[in-house]
Amino acid sequence: MVGDPTTPVHAVAPLDRAGPGDLSYFSGAKYAARFAASRAGVTLVSPDLAEHPGPPVRIVVERPADAMLLVLPKLYRPPERVPAIHPTARIGRGVQLPPDATIDAYAVIGDGAQIGAHVWIGSHCVIGPGAVLGDDVQLHPGVTVCSGTQLGHRVAVHSGARLGNDGFGYVFRDGRHTRIPHVGRCLIGDDVEIGANTTIDRGSVDDTVVGAGTKIDNLVHIAHNVQIGRLCLVMAQVGIAGSVRVEDGAILAGQVGVSGHVVIGARATLAGQAGVFGNVPAGETWSGYPARPHREATRAHAAMFKLPQIIRSLERLAEAEQRARSEKAASAPDRQPTQTGTP
Repeated sequence: MVGDPTTPVHAVAPLDRAGPGDLSYFSGAKYAARFAASRAGVTLVSPDLAEHPGPPVRIVVERPADAMLLVLPKLYRPPERVPAIHPTARIGRGVQLPPDATIDAYAVIGDGAQIGAHVWIGSHCVIGPGAVLGDDVQLHPGVTVCSGTQLGHRVAVHSGARLGNDGFGYVFRDGRHTRIPHVGRCLIGDDVEIGANTTIDRGSVDDTVVGAGTKIDNLVHIAHNVQIGRLCLVMAQVGIAGSVRVEDGAILAGQVGVSGHVVIGARATLAGQAGVFGNVPAGETWSGYPARPHREATRAHAAMFKLPQIIRSLERLAEAEQRARSEKAASAPDRQPTQTGTP
């Protein structure tokens, strides 16, 4: 601790807009100018930057960003959950609600749904008949959990997510597209977090599965029969087609697209906007469209940027060759036809 240890803070702000009552952090020399001009009340500073000029009250800590994560829950406490069932909620037949459940306004719980302890179901959520919610599940407002869906313990689902809808499956028959009935389940493991407006389809015949500890961002689509392992990260706008298997610890960065029936190996990483059409080996990093090993993809990308220069060089060579032919033709002596025979 450097400076007055009694300095109060009540919020967190970046260096450039922090005021005397704010906590901020300084962990990179490129932000030295912002640190020097900052008005932050207290700053978390890494040891190698502790001597930089700036706010006088600072806490020297090995990893300021990690330390900030520890402080945030102290300054921004989540809203308290009050066990209660709002009078506008609709509870189906055979639903046994635990005494510590919180059911907010206009929530609908279908017949025979199973609701675990400490569950918090937000306003306008819909729980389909027979759906299962484990203990400590939180559904933010406007979530739909369809029939055939099971959520494990400590699952968090953000607003607008749709879990267990029918997948996109049709057979062309008798001159029209006929929908394939989906009778599989949608199984979500323990400690999974699902972002806003994400959709996870139920299986057609098999199940769609998301493994324990996996975190899914906003606006992700996961199709029928997809199997996602444990501790995976699936980031915004990813689309995963049907029957894909994503093994434990894999990372799919933003806007990755995966075609159907492929395998993403354990701890593999797919860089942003990668287009995957084949299996990705475990532990490898792939990128590009179509996706390939990252080093190979960057070489191909660099070569593509050289194409205009190569084409211009070829055009100049072709022009030079054409000029040489024209000059040769122009400098050749005129040849008169040879006459033979008696005049």
